[in-house]
Amino acid sequence: MKKVERINIIMRYINNRAHFTISEIMKEFNISRSTAIRDIKEIEAMGMPLIAEVGRDGGYFVMNNSVLPNVRFTDNEIKALFIAFMATRNQQLPYLKSRQSLAEKLLGLLSENQQETLVLLNQILLFEGTNPNNPDLLDLSDLPHPMLEKLFQIILLDRYLLITIQEEKVFKSYPIFLLHLYREKSLWLIEGFDLKEEKKQIFPVDKLTDVEPYQPKNRLSMKKILEKLGKQEEEINLVLELGPKAIAQFKKYHPFKVSISYTNPYQTTAILKTYINVNMPEDLAEITNWLLFLGGDIKVREVPEEVLQSLKERVCLFFP
Repeated sequence: MKKVERINIIMRYINNRAHFTISEIMKEFNISRSTAIRDIKEIEAMGMPLIAEVGRDGGYFVMNNSVLPNVRFTDNEIKALFIAFMATRNQQLPYLKSRQSLAEKLLGLLSENQQETLVLLNQILLFEGTNPNNPDLLDLSDLPHPMLEKLFQIILLDRYLLITIQEEKVFKSYPIFLLHLYREKSLWLIEGFDLKEEKKQIFPVDKLTDVEPYQPKNRLSMKKILEKLGKQEEEINLVLELGPKAIAQFKKYHPFKVSISYTNPYQTTAILKTYINVNMPEDLAEITNWLLFLGGDIKVREVPEEVLQSLKERVCLFFP
């Protein structure tokens, strides 16, 4: 029996008795004295007020009306909770270990029929990103980057950070004000205002090697930061003219949040204008693949040098 499951059962055992002893717990659950004492201390720490009785045969009393009120779930609420857990498997979420223990506690409170229903759902439902060969809800199969939880702990206290990023074999530090922490295309990304360069930058959490609170002598206020960002609209650095074949390819697939503007009434020609973050290797590789996917029915008006170089390297692979 797992520890979390055992503690849940002990809690229910205690809740049904006005008085109990360590010896009773040892005998009932076939555990050692030290394990029983540790479990009781954990139960006390979880908020169940117990009064210790001093003496040779002393035990514990449960204070009347002191246990937290029962929380009752409908069958549909239980399914909603566990489907939410299932849908976020293999997403490298923070606090994944805590979510596992939470799921175990919830399972321990359910009837056998309810547990069987959830087991069946777990076998049937597969969401995007779930490994079909290892879909166990309680299995920690995709732990997040080790710096992610540390990052969460710090940003809840202070959004002024000094982050260290590994760029190839070089480590660079950036003082930033964190704007957003988000997940996109299976990557956790830090969107921050670079306090030194005074511009918005995006950093992948996978390349994060250290993070700590940043204490500049003269902090730039959040209001000032947002004002500066408002004046620094991202400059368009990719402009394409699309013919009918390229438009058809665009409709099949476009990885970025961009749209095209048709330049004639018959919608056979169009223009695309957008900003590409060339500092993100994943974005650079994706835009290269996408431009090749669009085919030869395009004219390039403007393109970042990094994208052009990436295209040349890709073409050289075909013609060494």
